[in-house]
Amino acid sequence: MDSLFDPPAEAWQPVSVALRTLHRLMFVVWIGVPTAIACVAVALVLQWWWLVALLAAAGLAGIVWGWFWAARSQAAWGFAENAEDLWIRRGVAWKRLVAVPYGRVQYVDVTAGPLQRAYGIATVSLHTASSSTSAVIPGVPADDAVRLRDRLTELGKTRGSGI
Repeated sequence: MDSLFDPPAEAWQPVSVALRTLHRLMFVVWIGVPTAIACVAVALVLQWWWLVALLAAAGLAGIVWGWFWAARSQAAWGFAENAEDLWIRRGVAWKRLVAVPYGRVQYVDVTAGPLQRAYGIATVSLHTASSSTSAVIPGVPADDAVRLRDRLTELGKTRGSGI
């Protein structure tokens, strides 16, 4: 069944492991900080130590789950370029494979927020006339993002009605 998600001819190019690190950092911040605040508030106001322990255990469980999810999610992302189109795969439980013909590409978007720039990665998005096309590749190393942007832009110009 996994052969449904094999690339057409080329090998998958993985996204950067910095994406995994960034996701792990976000889990620690978005789960750890609110959990710590809730634990301190419950300890100071209610002094229900059993609830503090329960909140801390739930927060720790969320961070541990996120830690493993980040690794699996990062490993599931990949892209493959062939002569006619770009293939993008993602997903662990619900896998998704998107093939975007170069001639359908209208424009290519490269974005990088402050944390992404600090980790040297970017997100490459391909836009077509179809609003349902989900051709986004997060965690692309910055040099590869520039190369991919230039290549896709050039192929979009030469292959069809795109850019």
